[in-house]
Amino acid sequence: MNYIDRISSPHIHSPTSINKVMRQVIYALVPGIIVSTWFLGWGVLVHCLLGVCFALAFEAIMLILRKRPLQDFMYDGSAIITGLLFALTITPFAPWWVSLSGICFAIVIAKHLYGGLGYNIFNPAMAGYVFVLICFPVELNYWPSMLNDIGHNASGVIDSLEIIFIGLSHEGLDSLSGATPLAFTKSQLSGMAMLSEFSDGPLFGALGGKGWEWIGLAFLAGGIWLMIKGIIKWQMPVIFIFTMFALSLIFHGYDPERYASSLFNLFTGGTLLAAFFIVTDPVT
Repeated sequence: MNYIDRISSPHIHSPTSINKVMRQVIYALVPGIIVSTWFLGWGVLVHCLLGVCFALAFEAIMLILRKRPLQDFMYDGSAIITGLLFALTITPFAPWWVSLSGICFAIVIAKHLYGGLGYNIFNPAMAGYVFVLICFPVELNYWPSMLNDIGHNASGVIDSLEIIFIGLSHEGLDSLSGATPLAFTKSQLSGMAMLSEFSDGPLFGALGGKGWEWIGLAFLAGGIWLMIKGIIKWQMPVIFIFTMFALSLIFHGYDPERYASSLFNLFTGGTLLAAFFIVTDPVT
């Protein structure tokens, strides 16, 4: 059998290899991982390590089962990206088996059952996230509290390891967790409160949610790096950000007491992570 018959697409050679592209994406994620760890605790880093280890393990298992050469696929970096992106979407307080379940679904179902890299019709990391969001909504509901003056109230290494690998009762998690700015805003608006009544509270910063704005800026910096290096085109993230900004601006202008500002929507939550690292994925 010809070698090209055994290897999945793409077969057209390019000066930029898949490995080089994935490596640049990993570099671009580093600022976001560091800032997320600072504000959300060591659980972010622990889940990143778990995600990468689980992803590489399932990748190797599937390549062996599919009789594909490990040296050609194992180290292309795609599994590492899947593990990191999945880890950055879940709460740092999630149990280790949530990562295991999500990564298993991402690599085995969303990636390899469709034929592997280049054939999958869904972004594996996001497919894994949707899977655990449906299966384990309670476990994904607890987020670290960021309530002091500099927004840093992150759990230490020991606390994070205990939460992830041993677990705490709901009461124990309640003592360490707090509402995210998005969840708090939704709750207040559902209770008929107006934005002006709580938007200057301790959960909110200059651009968005306290701490979350810095996380968003870190992912923005990584995205700009990818555009400068020519890894991603500017059109998709810019259109995504502009559309969200414009729609938020329209609704906020219509009723500023019910709809948050454009900056709040951009710099709170995972908007900028999605804009540069999810939307720009070729499959997406």
